Amino acid sequence: MAWRDTLGRLLAVVPLGWGLSAVGLDVLGDRPPPDGQWDAIVVAGCRVRPDGTPSEALKRRTELAVSLWQAGVAPQIILTGGVGTHPPAEATVAAQHAASLGVPAAALVVEDRSVSTEQNAAYAAAISQASRVVVVTDRYHVLRAERVFARHFDAATGVGSKSPGPIRIRGALREVAALGWYAVRGRL
Repeated sequence: MAWRDTLGRLLAVVPLGWGLSAVGLDVLGDRPPPDGQWDAIVVAGCRVRPDGTPSEALKRRTELAVSLWQAGVAPQIILTGGVGTHPPAEATVAAQHAASLGVPAAALVVEDRSVSTEQNAAYAAAISQASRVVVVTDRYHVLRAERVFARHFDAATGVGSKSPGPIRIRGALREVAALGWYAVRGRL
């Protein structure tokens, strides 16, 4: 019977710990833009809708990056993300959205091959002269993005956009697993 009690406690504690970790990731990513001058702002790739327009998350990330660029945080924006479920590439769609908000083409760098956070960082580093970057993503994804990008750039800090409640909850819960997977594989 002792093993049943232990199993019962474990089944109660694991979901609670998972949920608290998800909340913690979301809270950690809610921070102000960094001080000082950075080389580039990087938009982490995100889904494109079937009609070729940016998903709400990609739109929010791009708009936050544009506001940071307008505030003078960095002179260029690197948009990342290849073709996911629907073409065109995430980076291409994000660049079009940034341009529609007034960012000149000369300030935009498009990395359109990556399909993961790891590739976002590696490919962005390969096509850029930047050494210090601000990574824009969703709040719950900031910790992992920051750690991964820091492996490819001299300095990386993250800024998170806030998604609506249900999307944020689902994304944060998924991010707990992704963070664990990246940690196990030595990618943090």
